[in-house]
Order: sequence, then C-alpha cells, then structure tokens
Amino acid sequence: MLLRIATRQSPLALWQAQHVKRALERHNAALRIELVPLVTSGDRNQDKAIAAAGGKGLFVKELDEALLEKRAELAVHSMKDVPAQRPEGLHLAAFLPGEDPRDAFVSVKYARLRELPHGARVGTGSLRRQAQLRALRPDLLVSELRGNVGTRLARLDEGRFDAILLACAGLIRLGEGARIRESLNVDDFVPAIGQGVIGIECREDDHEARQIVGGLSHADTATRLAAERALNGRLGGSCTVPVAGHAVVTGAQLVLTGLVAAPDGAKIVKDRVEGPAARAAQLGDELAERLLAQGAREILRAIGVAV
Repeated sequence: MLLRIATRQSPLALWQAQHVKRALERHNAALRIELVPLVTSGDRNQDKAIAAAGGKGLFVKELDEALLEKRAELAVHSMKDVPAQRPEGLHLAAFLPGEDPRDAFVSVKYARLRELPHGARVGTGSLRRQAQLRALRPDLLVSELRGNVGTRLARLDEGRFDAILLACAGLIRLGEGARIRESLNVDDFVPAIGQGVIGIECREDDHEARQIVGGLSHADTATRLAAERALNGRLGGSCTVPVAGHAVVTGAQLVLTGLVAAPDGAKIVKDRVEGPAARAAQLGDELAERLLAQGAREILRAIGVAV
C-alpha cells in the first residue's frame, strides 16, 4: 500500500514527516511511503506578522487541500499550528508522544530571561509569546521575528536581537537543544495549545489510513490535546488570539491551565481546572467559560473576536 504524506518544506516539518514515516514503516514493513513537500501560504508570507497574515491556518491550508483532492493520504502537522476548526471531511487520526512543551529562551549573551537589561530587544513571531513577555518584562523591546528555526537563530547570531523565544520541542528535534539557555516554566509562561505534539491527519472516509495511523497514537497525548483544543475552540481557536493552554495527564486525572492575554500584555486572565481525564474536552470547555467570566470576553471582544 502506498501512503503519501503531505508536509511543509521547512527543516522541522520535514523532520516530523520523516519521523512519522519511520514509525509507520516499523509497524508495517509492507507500506510504501512517499513525502509530498508543499509550500504553504504561511511559508510564502514572511513579511507580515502571523496574526496579520491570517493566523495559524496559513500553515495547514495547502496540506488540507492535498488531502481533500486526494494528492496525499496523510498530512503531518505541528499541532500548535492547527486551528480548532477543521475542514469537513478531514480527521485528526493520531497524536504522537509530545516533546518538551515549554518555550525556550535563546540568547548569545544572557543565560536567563530575568538577566536581560532594560530595553533589550527580544524577537518572537508568536502573539501569545509577545503578550506574556510584555506582561512579565514591560521594559523590553519586543519585535516581530518570522522564519524557520534556522533563520531565527541566524538573526540572533547576527546581533539583530539580544534574545529570541522559540519552542523547546523544535530546537530539540533539530539537534539544537544546546541553544536553549532557559526552558520557561509553564506556570509563568503558558505554552501554546498543542505545543510539542505531532499530529497525523487523513480523510475521514479513508478507513484504511485511519486504522494504520491510529496504532501510533499516544493515549495520554490525545487526552491532553482534547482538553487543550476544546479550550482553544471556545476561545476563538486562532493564532490571531493570544490564547495559551497546557494540560498534564497523571493517571486518571488531568490538570489544565489556560490563559487569555491582551496583545500588549496589560491584562491577563489565567486559571486552571482539574478533573477526570475521561472528561478532557468538557474540562476544556469549563475552563474557557471560567476565563470568559473572569474578563477574557472583554479582551477578546476588544480585538474583534466574538465569543
């Protein structure tokens, strides 16, 4: 059987697709697997902030089309790039065990975020990171930074920034874990929804592909994603919204932390819920309602999101 995997062409995306390819081949030696590298709208539009360019859906649109047009059987995603609402006919069939979900502080000169001097320039393309950084360190100059991991590291090394923020998972997967000076505590700096998780998507009616990839799915990671994505979906589900969420599954229990921030970091609403892991999606919905009642609704309305 031939399985074609749609993937972005960035080094990290190709690493993830190859990782899935190897995992599938280990489980079924009879499979023939080919990668279908694609350039997404998010890859082409590097001159604008992600939110201004249209949000995280820009990184999956072409992959969705390849699945729906049957040019590929599977698509491999970084789950933090996947909007809460998926096109009709597509199905997220598997979630691989997550890598470190934390955000990484990367700098040539400074070992910790707290060591940055007043007025230091920090680069990040994430509205979520920008908002939390401004809240923690309003004295810093936060600047837009786009591009793949290698491009961002190069701009840091060229001296354009005093520090940059990236995902620990991406750096580790690309063999750049040594560049992490500080892994930011999830209690102080809440990660993106799905950060560090690789997801595999296929067509809903492709039962053979669903069965093959379903065997790769990690149960606790799937539970974590159910909670985080339910939270995200209720709060707007877009990269244009500074929403963060992180769930931890321990046995039969789940703890979910959620955050909504004003883009300038002036106001942050944060809370957490705990309950049975079997109610993961319901816990995500419950936490979203609590955040909305505590002020998140006003933050979201101010940036044009109706909830």
